[in-house]
Amino acid sequence: MNGGQKINVCKDCGKRFSSSSHLKRHMRSHSGEKPHPCEHCGKRFSEKSYLKNHIQIHTGEKPFACEYCDKRFASNSYLKIHIRSHTGEHLYACNHCGKGFSMSSGLKKHIRNHTGEKPYPCKLCGKRFSLKTGVNRHIKIHTGEKPHECKDCGKRFAEKCHLKKHSQTHTGEKPYACKYCGRCFFTKDVLKAHVRIHTGEKPFDCDYCKASFSGYSSLKKHIRMHTGEKPYKCNSCGKCFADSGSLNGHIRIHTSEKPYPCKDCGKQFLLNSDLNIHIRTHTGEKPYACMHCNRRFAANANLKSHIRTHTGEKPYSCEHCGKCFSGSSYLKTHIRTHTGEKPYDCKYCEAKFSDKSALRRHIRIHSGEKPYECIYCGKCFPVSKSLREHIRIHTGEKPYSCTHCNERFAANTNLKVHMRTHTGEKPYSCEHCGKCFSRSSDLKIHIRTHTGEKPYACKYCEAKFSNNSALKRHIQIHSGEKNV
Repeated sequence: MNGGQKINVCKDCGKRFSSSSHLKRHMRSHSGEKPHPCEHCGKRFSEKSYLKNHIQIHTGEKPFACEYCDKRFASNSYLKIHIRSHTGEHLYACNHCGKGFSMSSGLKKHIRNHTGEKPYPCKLCGKRFSLKTGVNRHIKIHTGEKPHECKDCGKRFAEKCHLKKHSQTHTGEKPYACKYCGRCFFTKDVLKAHVRIHTGEKPFDCDYCKASFSGYSSLKKHIRMHTGEKPYKCNSCGKCFADSGSLNGHIRIHTSEKPYPCKDCGKQFLLNSDLNIHIRTHTGEKPYACMHCNRRFAANANLKSHIRTHTGEKPYSCEHCGKCFSGSSYLKTHIRTHTGEKPYDCKYCEAKFSDKSALRRHIRIHSGEKPYECIYCGKCFPVSKSLREHIRIHTGEKPYSCTHCNERFAANTNLKVHMRTHTGEKPYSCEHCGKCFSRSSDLKIHIRTHTGEKPYACKYCEAKFSNNSALKRHIQIHSGEKNV
């Protein structure tokens, strides 16, 4: 006997053991040796006790029953851990933050959040992980292995938990309900993150800035903004992404797959999150309230962008010119003014656009759709901004004032044009002769003097004009002959 001393030392990691048998078992964690095979499926185990527990999966034997509920377990250790979910007992506490855990393995994993330890490297690319399950999942990115198949639609998944979550899209099952609002969720983790919307808890802090997050996955995505890491690459075009969700959504642009249909109107979506936001257009639900003005929003992202109108925060800066924006989507659209990228094509003509909303507005020129109606006079408009500016004709509201002469305007664009009368700025130049203009509309009219284009035709005679005002003056000639 060694009197309880740990004289058996592991030559690989230095860990000490009180008996040579314990050391021998431990060495298998380094060597990967698994001498105990399952006679049913061939799966191998490093410990005989692990094999014994595994065999009960095949036999279905669960001899250990919970005294609080009807749940049964294959091993007594699993039962003990389960009972703690009823008693709330947390035997293992973190020395760094005091958080309690029902299992020692849970505490070990948690401590790595504080120490930053990542003991599990990927053999293919060297990337390291804090959990063994993390490296196992990651390796499937390299191998493309997806062993779990959905029996309803044939779709395959790398992880069993992802298949389970996907299966609920067929069954509609949402077993986890929020005690604050009654909303139901597919998984317990998503429910936990949702509850923090009500409690305001944001336990995950960024080490680079002062930002806090309600979910660890949100923190990981945010940190990649600082590091610039984009580990998820599209096999079709090579574009890289900071998170797998963005990559999956992007891939559907190539495949044209829209797997999430709305049950109310049939509209289909690339992402489940987009479907959830869309459903609120039917229900009218707006769960996200602004603490500054009580305005409510259907999507949390819209609330965040709105709050910046109060705080003035513009965290997204352009690397080309330094201009700052309140939302990442605004920055993306702006960057295209530098790169010239116009990824959105009109299916009716050859026009291309740098953002989706501009394409939607353009398509209404072809369709004639004008969905925004004035409540005062019934006039309809193709875009909501035009309606808002029009309504100010009725209300007399002029919220935009000039800092030079105090003249006020109903539209911000009109103010910008007016300001150029003070500054003398003429940002629009003619590519034919170099003449400059303060308004893009004046440049368009001027260019027609070079091209000879006359798109405005008189309905009374064959005369044509390069601008609408010239046509109106001409029509007055006919006003004595026709009742205009």
